[in-house]
Amino acid sequence: MKMNSLFKALNDETRRQIVELLKEGDMNAGEIADKFHISKPSISHHLDILKRADLITSEKKGQFVEYSLNTSILEDLINWILTLKK
Repeated sequence: MKMNSLFKALNDETRRQIVELLKEGDMNAGEIADKFHISKPSISHHLDILKRADLITSEKKGQFVEYSLNTSILEDLINWILTLKK
């Protein structure tokens, strides 16, 4: 697991909010951008960082790219954190 990129991705409030949004269901970049008061290129940058950390996945659907939460990486992170308690 790429811990450094994972923690870097989660170190930003906007990216944590995007993860929270995607917890509710898949969304395209426009739908995500509508929830924030920042530029679309800025949202794209945040989505790119989340993708590189494997926190989200993307799939082209028609003219839109749909983003989904990658729950398996979150399970890996939780399991790793739990090993620290032992």
